[in-house]
Amino acid sequence: MPAKQEAGAWPTATHGRKVLMLAGCVQPSMMPNINSATARVLDAAGIQTVIAPEAGCCGAVKFHLNDQDGGKAQMRANIDAWWPLVERSEVEAIVMNASGCGVTVREYGHILQHDAAYALKAARISELTRDLSELLPDLVPALKARVKAPEGVVAYHPPCTLQHGQKLRGGVETHLRALGFDVRVAMNESHLCCGSAGTYSVLQPELAYPLRDRKLGHLKQLQPATIASANIGCITHLQSGSGDTPVRHWVELLDAALHKA
Repeated sequence: MPAKQEAGAWPTATHGRKVLMLAGCVQPSMMPNINSATARVLDAAGIQTVIAPEAGCCGAVKFHLNDQDGGKAQMRANIDAWWPLVERSEVEAIVMNASGCGVTVREYGHILQHDAAYALKAARISELTRDLSELLPDLVPALKARVKAPEGVVAYHPPCTLQHGQKLRGGVETHLRALGFDVRVAMNESHLCCGSAGTYSVLQPELAYPLRDRKLGHLKQLQPATIASANIGCITHLQSGSGDTPVRHWVELLDAALHKA
């Protein structure tokens, strides 16, 4: 378990552009700064982050552990929480800063396709869902003059749920480099799992930890000042074996590099 962390200030400005964000179930407790950093970065680019308090777990944990009814109930609860804002077209997207949640919410339309009461709503929710990295093309020009990237290599681990599940590859690295970060990806086995895999690191430690150490071995060959990823599970799992090398969400690095107005 990571040490207790402060979330930092949540921006108070209002903007014409608004996005919903899923706070998640693990992230607010274990690494609350990821959500507030996301809100601060988006705020700096003129985008307001909205949280629906009634939204909770995306449903992935229960669904993947074969409690499919329980997972679907959580999915329906999220749809109910988000729907008033979606129906009124008050938000342009539903942003996910945990790729494990994002890949699941993108599947709501498929999972609930035979639910007469939720099929159409679920399809619309999936359609609106964006990984935070997909906003980077808009963020880079808006933030470029305000970012002072730190020295040192950032070794980036692309989560399986991002590069394989959502088929989003190269975006984080490309756009952070455009902002001045020295982002590098291990040449060896960058496609492989770090061993986190949701609850896998808890339930299958004898398999998960060798995968973690194998991944860290490749990342540390880059001699990084920081290791970055895009999913809370990967971040906490890698941090448990990375020693003095911090493991953070890439949006936290971007937030820290911003000159605050």
